[in-house]
Amino acid sequence: MRCMKAALVLLGIATPALALAQEKKDEAPVAVQTYESPITNNKGEPIGQIQIRDGANALVLRVTIKAGGLTPGWHGLHFHAVGDCSDTEKFEKSKAHVNHDKRAHGLLNGDGPDEGDLPNLFANADGSANGEMTSEMALTGEESLKDGDGSALIIHANEDDHTQQPIGGAGARVACAVIK
Repeated sequence: MRCMKAALVLLGIATPALALAQEKKDEAPVAVQTYESPITNNKGEPIGQIQIRDGANALVLRVTIKAGGLTPGWHGLHFHAVGDCSDTEKFEKSKAHVNHDKRAHGLLNGDGPDEGDLPNLFANADGSANGEMTSEMALTGEESLKDGDGSALIIHANEDDHTQQPIGGAGARVACAVIK
């Protein structure tokens, strides 16, 4: 009797799950959108590239920095609100973080994170770096990275502690990639 009740309970759980799986199977697959952009340093020189793949559930960001591109160690990484890297000395035209929801900065902040917050990037002893991370930001659409004025990926001089306001102590902006 106990086995029969368990089977009925499982059947009650499995039936809606099977119906949902069938609905998803019947839906047209969402095409993955891609975007690539060079990363420039404070001298306006290319030091690497970003590649963004945006699918149904997440955006995947891949960052590749060539040898000599960054100082060795951890670097804060953020999406900024404006796609402008033309002021190479400080990259201030990229404005503040993408933050439509007006949340506090920091992946570890109870009142955060803001939409621009990303994990840190580690540069090897030779200054090269390779990283891949996800974000809930969308590449296109309302309140996306490629909105009217675009956005920028900023790499900072120091590590982001993911709590301190406004940028986790990440320091100067040392590299920038336009997303438009």
